[in-house]
Amino acid sequence: MPWLILIFSGALEAVWAAALHRSKGFRRPLPSAVFLVAVVASTGGLAVAMQSIPTGTAYAVWVGVGVVLTATYAMVTKVERATTARLLLLAGIGACVVGLKVVA
Repeated sequence: MPWLILIFSGALEAVWAAALHRSKGFRRPLPSAVFLVAVVASTGGLAVAMQSIPTGTAYAVWVGVGVVLTATYAMVTKVERATTARLLLLAGIGACVVGLKVVA
């Protein structure tokens, strides 16, 4: 269960990152509210997961999941270009996250 909470919390990291971008410096209320809720839930889930998963592993997985999903969202919404190099590097991050789970 802690690993599911950690993965979900990493996904919420991508939600708050996207909401932060859409808030335009906290000038738009709805994305700002989504940011606040998601950041609290994301870090709260990380804290819960860290009770059972070592700190370094939990944090690396949380950030890795958030990075991959945030970058994927940015490419899907055309904020960033989806280059071959970017896709390969993101796949590498994803592989490292899986590797951390395997060796934990």
